[in-house]
Amino acid sequence: MKEREIMLKSMTGFGRCEKADAERKVVVEMKAVNHRYLDINIKIPKKLSFYEAGIRSILKKYLSRGKVDVFISYEEHQENSVCVKYNETIAKEYYDNLKKMAATFEIKDDITVSVLASYPEVFTLEEEQSDEQEIWHLIEEAVTGACTQMVESRSQEGEHLRKDLSDKLNGMLLVVYTIEEKSPQLVTEYREKIRSKVEELLGDTMVEESILATEVTVYADKICVDEETVRLKSHIENMLLCLNQGEEVGRRLDFIAQEMNREANTILSKANNIDITNMAIDLKTEIEKIREQIQNIE
Repeated sequence: MKEREIMLKSMTGFGRCEKADAERKVVVEMKAVNHRYLDINIKIPKKLSFYEAGIRSILKKYLSRGKVDVFISYEEHQENSVCVKYNETIAKEYYDNLKKMAATFEIKDDITVSVLASYPEVFTLEEEQSDEQEIWHLIEEAVTGACTQMVESRSQEGEHLRKDLSDKLNGMLLVVYTIEEKSPQLVTEYREKIRSKVEELLGDTMVEESILATEVTVYADKICVDEETVRLKSHIENMLLCLNQGEEVGRRLDFIAQEMNREANTILSKANNIDITNMAIDLKTEIEKIREQIQNIE
């Protein structure tokens, strides 16, 4: 088996492959959908059940997650796959006993070939034994071909997911940068608001700076989202890195998305400004979309 190219893969896919030789044909069809783990369901003719363990081993080389349904059909080209077997020992037993019966009862001995052949087990029909190695070689080729096609379809869908997720994440970064720029302005605006309020109520233009600083400091601490934005940017950049690293990152991406949502919730809870509130809601909306798409990544 060739080394697989490392790239992001969806868990949804389809594969089909047909292999045949002079005596038989094997068709393998498989489809896969989302699943937390690798769940393989194989429907196979009873005659081929002996090979199921080998088939599962091949599938696990190509797939790591997803609910995979595999359908295998088998057809032999030969019209007659059975042969007639003559059991001479049983025929002789019948013959000897018939001769003995004729002598014992002094009756006419009218034994003929057709009569003797009509007795049970003298002639039996047996299925011809197929070459197990040849059958396995055909199955192996068909399963491998179907797996290769499925991986290709999963990779194509995975590339679409990667591009879409990357666009969403880069858009989120712009929103986080905007929040970081907006936050310091809120403190300045609040400071001026407090000063104006005091002057309006007390008519005193000389507001004591220490009192004003204390009030502004308490307010700034309540609305400060610096830590959250730093962590959120880190999570976004980490997810972008994972998307470009390639396959089998679905579980890791899901965990990162949970952490991103936690930071967005904190920003929203601290928001004391309609603009930041709306931006935090936009972040949560995008994160939810991302989490939905991540569920389809292997």
